[in-house]
Amino acid sequence: MPSPPALFDLDLLARRRERAGRNGSADFLHAAVAEEITERLKEVNRRFTAPAVVSPRPALWAEALAAAGAGPARTPPPEETLALGEAAHDLVVHGLALHWSNDPVGQLVQARRALRPDGLLLAALFGGETLHELRTVLAEAEIEILGGLSPRVAPVGEIRALGSLLQRAGLALPVADSRRFEVSYPSLRALMRDLRAMGETNVMRDRLRRPLRRDMLARAAELYGERFGTEGGRITATFEVIFLTGWAPAPDQPRPLRPGSARTRLAEALGTIERSAGEPAGD
Repeated sequence: MPSPPALFDLDLLARRRERAGRNGSADFLHAAVAEEITERLKEVNRRFTAPAVVSPRPALWAEALAAAGAGPARTPPPEETLALGEAAHDLVVHGLALHWSNDPVGQLVQARRALRPDGLLLAALFGGETLHELRTVLAEAEIEILGGLSPRVAPVGEIRALGSLLQRAGLALPVADSRRFEVSYPSLRALMRDLRAMGETNVMRDRLRRPLRRDMLARAAELYGERFGTEGGRITATFEVIFLTGWAPAPDQPRPLRPGSARTRLAEALGTIERSAGEPAGD
């Protein structure tokens, strides 16, 4: 089976993540999303004793799992081949790393294989609305000044497409939902500085190798303020986080009924009279 095309330079991504961690990374989004995962785990009527966390911020996420009552977590690095044993875990959390994978389906398949029967996968990744403001102003500034477009912001998936990955990976009871985080910044430069501190800057293989021109950056900042500025002179950046939930198949899991297999009519359940199409309603 052919491998998917390599969109991202993973060696560069690893160096930028290492630099971000060394320089004191901006972890507020990881903290917020990990807290959301913690709340979701508390709603599951189960205690997980053998969890694993795949994340560039493993200590933060492992602490969040412990707060949800899970046992000590294994924390393999977010590489294309995950260091997870087969059927070794009852919970796998993929924390804000899947959007940089060249093979996200492969990552989910590996996570499923690492789960015991009826084990839970929770993945959180950035979705299609993430940094839509930044993408808009950079594109407009580049067209205006240079007369064309180049890949400056990495592509991100939409919730429907990302949700379908769970079924392709062989996970049962798949669910995909999203949450938006809106972050306020004093300037475009402050936003871009935070992205570097997060290790979330562009690592596309086809990216331009030269720095962003000053006139383009100035024009993008001007457009940002006009389109997405606030009354206090600040700007807003959106981060959409998509949550993917799936279970490793198990014989005793609930399954949806086959179409036409229901034994009770809806009209009977509601206590109403069932009529054929076009039949007038009577007293």
